[in-house]
Amino acid sequence: MVIFFTKVMFQQFLGKIRKYEIRMRKAVTSERHGNYHSVFKGSGLEFDDLRLYQYGDDVRAIDWNTSAKGLGIFIKIFKEDNEQTAFFMLDVSASQQIGEQSRKKINIAKEICGVLTLSAIEEATRVGLLCFSDKNERYIRASSGMKHGYSLISELYKLIPESAKTNISEAILVALNLLKRRSLVFLISDFIDDNYQHSLKALARKHDLIVIHLYDEREIRLPRLGIIPVFDAETQKTIWVNTSSNVYQKNIATTIEKRSEMLKQICHQNRADYISINTQEDYVPALIHLFKIRRFSKGSTSI
Repeated sequence: MVIFFTKVMFQQFLGKIRKYEIRMRKAVTSERHGNYHSVFKGSGLEFDDLRLYQYGDDVRAIDWNTSAKGLGIFIKIFKEDNEQTAFFMLDVSASQQIGEQSRKKINIAKEICGVLTLSAIEEATRVGLLCFSDKNERYIRASSGMKHGYSLISELYKLIPESAKTNISEAILVALNLLKRRSLVFLISDFIDDNYQHSLKALARKHDLIVIHLYDEREIRLPRLGIIPVFDAETQKTIWVNTSSNVYQKNIATTIEKRSEMLKQICHQNRADYISINTQEDYVPALIHLFKIRRFSKGSTSI
């Protein structure tokens, strides 16, 4: 009976993300034919050749080892890699459990990952997954095909994390070691963690990065319930806070705003894309917007 119920629940989950993927595809293709697949196509690049630096070239493409030989300044030329890889990094730590029962951050994160997986598979893109807390919770090697896509989504749906804590920096280092070729990386998290900025910059420099920042409305505007106990699922500690205090409310809002602005700045400076999603709202429009305006060769996008 339990197994049957689980299968039914998974089929409902799968049906939901299929519906959202179709909705997203129709919305994008109806306005700009051919733009839909640009998120997954044409961003994979591999080294092809060297040529002398010309005014206006991106200095980040300079091959310093070759240039150091004294024969001139050379830049690397890249060609499009048609075998693109979309790699999903999903934060499954305890802070992702915040939210209404059906719209917890982890639920929405899994849905978004599932929707984008179906989109990538439809475009013949190889798809891989790394779920993380402060450890590697689940790794699925990148592959292609609808069978692989459904298998990945199934593993994602069933996942029960072993650890409650978060270590975004360590997860990024793992991804950097796993991904040998330039890939499209989706990093989905609430980013409630510290000391990951340097690793995030490294990830953005080496790969084509899209940061999806999730938050729950109640994290910004807590109900004014007076002095109440608040349990931190990651530290396993309970603290008493005065939710009716204007100072406390302001400090919470300021902390979250600073985190968001810091992420936006890092993404902008490193040519990564950033979208912020309120898990209590419909997230499909944000994904549609990303698909419509994303350009790999022009700066970054913030939503």
